[in-house]
Amino acid sequence: GIMAHIDAGKTTTTERILFYTGRIHKIGETHEGASQMDWMEQEQERGITITSAATTAQWKGYRVNIIDTPGHVDFTVEVERSLRVLDGAVAVLDAQSGVEPQTETVWRQATTYGVPRVVFVNKMDKIGADFLYSVGTLHERLAANAHPIQLPIGAEDTFEGIIDLIEMNA
Repeated sequence: GIMAHIDAGKTTTTERILFYTGRIHKIGETHEGASQMDWMEQEQERGITITSAATTAQWKGYRVNIIDTPGHVDFTVEVERSLRVLDGAVAVLDAQSGVEPQTETVWRQATTYGVPRVVFVNKMDKIGADFLYSVGTLHERLAANAHPIQLPIGAEDTFEGIIDLIEMNA
């Protein structure tokens, strides 16, 4: 499952996953109402996810089931319903904002249901992006025992990619 505060980039991240796994052949943009996951007319008009949407993709011989969840506080129950069936979740953080109020809510829900998590710091090319700040908010606001497995190369307009600390390559 993909979970986060509103506008952290959950649906956009899901679209990229679907594209790079070959599940879709054109990336749909949320702000254009063209994402694969936001299928309801209201979602397309408003540019936000209202209901959780499930899909599947193949990656290196594995079937990956994905549930894209809403980030708006009004639709928190949708996230909770999804968490009940997940084997794991990706918590998406906006690199400028770090942990936000709805991040705290969905994190607590994931803890309640025993869902293991990894965190993806998104929007490293955005003005004000700060990876270390974002990781710090995981420790401060969630008391998470978080350790980076990738580090960004640059930030904002100098963002160039990542260093994989497990494989030790860029």
